[in-house]
Amino acid sequence: MHTITIDLADIRRRAVAALLGAAVGDALGAPVEFMTPSEIRSKHGTLCTMKGGGWLRLSPGQITDDTEMSLCLARSIAAKGWDVRDIAERLATWYRGRPIDIGNTCRRGIARYLTTGRIFGEPNEGDAGNGAAMRVAPVALATLASRAKLEQWAVEQAHITHNHPLSDAACILVGRMIHVGCLGLSWVRMRRLVDETVQNCPKFAFADYGQISSAYVVDTMRTVLYYLFATKNFEDCLVATVNQGGDADTTGAIAGAIAGSFYGLDQIPRRWLKKLSPNLVRELTELAGNLVDQSPVQRGERVDL
Repeated sequence: MHTITIDLADIRRRAVAALLGAAVGDALGAPVEFMTPSEIRSKHGTLCTMKGGGWLRLSPGQITDDTEMSLCLARSIAAKGWDVRDIAERLATWYRGRPIDIGNTCRRGIARYLTTGRIFGEPNEGDAGNGAAMRVAPVALATLASRAKLEQWAVEQAHITHNHPLSDAACILVGRMIHVGCLGLSWVRMRRLVDETVQNCPKFAFADYGQISSAYVVDTMRTVLYYLFATKNFEDCLVATVNQGGDADTTGAIAGAIAGSFYGLDQIPRRWLKKLSPNLVRELTELAGNLVDQSPVQRGERVDL
């Protein structure tokens, strides 16, 4: 248990930065998804603007399934509190709307729910993807101050589509890092949390990591962690992360959520935010406030990291 000074106004700003940071990372990285670093350099030099294009032929600033699935969770929690069936229903409704992109594991999990009505999938060796970790930021905001609640909710939402210990560990780590960021704690505290997790889950070790990130959650987390700690501001973190290529919208989204919570809203480049849909920015801002309002930290509960 940890006693810290709570500044609710600052926490709310950081919560907004977490959701907007994730959306910015998604939109920045999506046009170079599946590309190698050399292919990105050949086409873009260093990608640092919202260019659009890519295999999905996106408009500049257009989001993908990473942000859309996060919105399903955020809208559900805002409307219903914690209701896993409602989350599954919202994901199913989104899936029926023929999204521009959806990963195979997410597709399989949502299809199972539609076919059988079962919310949670069985443990599956094929579920060690990044599709649950990429959408966990709203859960982190709604559980601020409660590690126990975060761990429960993060894993429950994950098991709608991904039931694997590595996916669970990634969801919990991303959520706990967002807690550290939103509560205004130090980079040393953030690093200590990550080092403790790597001790328990050595596959996430990220020293000198330079491979292309695949959808395998280990690759994703190693990429995100490496560039979070190799850079010193939000923009450099996101640029370095997405220029690594591979599953760049997801690494961008996860890095953006964590870095946004830590560095804050003022660190997110205005030129990137301006490319996002104004309606999206407005909704994410409102949802962030709503999620914090529902969280244990808003009720004055003692912080447990």
